[in-house]
Amino acid sequence: MKKAAIVLLAVTVFLIWHVTRTGDATIIVYSPMEQYRNDELQRQLDEKFPQWDVNIMSMATAKAAAKINVEGSHSDADIVIDMECAYLERMKDQLEEVADLSRLDYLDRISDPDGRYLIWDRQAGAIVVNRTVLEKYDLPIPETYEDLLDPVYRNRIAMPDPKSSGTGYFFYKNLVNVWGEEKALAYFDALAPNIKQFTESGSGPIKLLVQQEVAVGFCLTFQAVDEMNNGNDFLILEPEFGSPYSLTGASIVKGKRDRTGVEEVFDFIVNDFMVYDKEYFSPGQVLKEQENKLENYPTDFSYGDMTGIEDVSEQERLLELWKY
Repeated sequence: MKKAAIVLLAVTVFLIWHVTRTGDATIIVYSPMEQYRNDELQRQLDEKFPQWDVNIMSMATAKAAAKINVEGSHSDADIVIDMECAYLERMKDQLEEVADLSRLDYLDRISDPDGRYLIWDRQAGAIVVNRTVLEKYDLPIPETYEDLLDPVYRNRIAMPDPKSSGTGYFFYKNLVNVWGEEKALAYFDALAPNIKQFTESGSGPIKLLVQQEVAVGFCLTFQAVDEMNNGNDFLILEPEFGSPYSLTGASIVKGKRDRTGVEEVFDFIVNDFMVYDKEYFSPGQVLKEQENKLENYPTDFSYGDMTGIEDVSEQERLLELWKY
C-alpha cells in the first residue's frame, strides 16, 4: 500500500512539472530574422533559461502581424522581435507597454513615443556589385542611380519588389523623398528594362549575386557583408543619397507580460541578446554606444532620408502606384 502511494505521489509530481513546463512556462517568440540569427538566439535562451521551454518561431513580419491582429491576447505568441515598425504601428493595440524594460541608451529619436515597442534593428541598404560578373561582361562600376539606366546593364540588375519586401520599399521610398514622386516613378520605369528580376524577398538579390546571375543588386548591407566574408568577390557601394533603411522593433503581446517567464525572457532579449546581435550580425546603428565586430561592415556610410517610412497609409498609396 505504501509502495502504491509513493508511485502515485511520483506520478503526481511529474504531471505538475509537465503542466508547468508545457503551460505557463512555454514561451513563444515570433521572429522574422535569418535562421542563423534565430539559431543563436535559441541557443542563448536555452542556456539562460533551462527552467522554461522558450521557442523561437520563424515567421514573416506580415504574417505574424496579421495573426496577432486577429488573435490578440489569444495568440500563441508571447513576444515578437525584429518586426518592421510600420507593422507594429498597425498592431499597437495588441502590444504591452514595454519602454520601462529597456536598459540601453538609444540614439535620439529612435523610439516609439507610445512605449509599445523597443527598436530592434536598423535594416540598411546598399548597392552591391559582383566584381566577377562585372569583369566577365566588361561592365563599369556604377557610381549613381542614373548610371544603372545604361543599357549595358540590361538583365544584369536585381531589386526586391516593394510590394512584398520591406527592403524594396525603402529603396523606393528614399528616392520618392529625394526626387519627388513623379521623378522617382519615372526612374523605375526607365530602370525596369535592366532588371532581371524584382525578387519577392529582400534577400533575393543577394542570392542572384552569389549565383552570378546578376552583376548589381539593391541589397541589405549586412547580408552582402556576410557573403563577402564567405568569399564572394562583392563590392558594397554607398547609394548617392545615403543608405536607405527601415527600423524594426520588439514587444510583448498584450496580456502576456504577466505570464511566467515572459518578462524575464523579453528583458534578456532586448538588453543582452540585442547588443550581441548588433555586434556580430546586424550592425546598423540604433544605440549610442554600439560596437561593430562584423568584419567588412561599412562604418562610414551616411543614412538616407526616410521621412514617412512608418506611415502605413503613405506606404499603401505608393504601392498602388508601383507597376512591377
